[in-house]
Amino acid sequence: MDDENTPRQLGVFEDRLVTVPNLISLARLAGVPVFLWLLFSQDQRYEAAWLWGLLGATDWVDGWWARRFNVVSEFGKLIDPVTDRVVLITGILAVGVDGSVPWWLVVAALAREVLVAAAGLVLGALGARRIDVTWWGKVATFGLYFAFPFLLAGASDVSVADWFRIAGWMIAVPSLIYSYMSAAQYVPLARAALREGRSKVN
Repeated sequence: MDDENTPRQLGVFEDRLVTVPNLISLARLAGVPVFLWLLFSQDQRYEAAWLWGLLGATDWVDGWWARRFNVVSEFGKLIDPVTDRVVLITGILAVGVDGSVPWWLVVAALAREVLVAAAGLVLGALGARRIDVTWWGKVATFGLYFAFPFLLAGASDVSVADWFRIAGWMIAVPSLIYSYMSAAQYVPLARAALREGRSKVN
């Protein structure tokens, strides 16, 4: 029997909702309505861009904390990717509606997200094992988290708007390319995941 002073091990918190990583994810999620309020109700593109950039830059914090301190929960496994997708997709759609970026860029960025999400649902229904995010996928997502806020700031009336717009395009184009490169990488990974998942069932 374990001693009461034995350090908590990975998995102990699997039935807990209130953990630091979960609170971080929920705080990021709560920031999305504030971002929309700043952008559409207050017409504060620059401030909204900074908030969205902060929400995107903290993408790794909750996952890092959970792994670093062994605070993993089933709720966290759900809320973390949901938060990431909500922050990214809502922000991209919002700046498209706002007119800060061209719609072709919005469609190109979101089409990849929809494609990967749909493929994940289909693979899950077919019994495939979970596929980890590739390095290219992480680079692309991180880049888009910065590119779109930069482009939004570039559409504001601040004195350095032109610099933000230039930097935004310099990040957006390669990030978009990386995102489709990562999507192509998932094809062989998906086949392997499907084989492995079915072999375990059989």
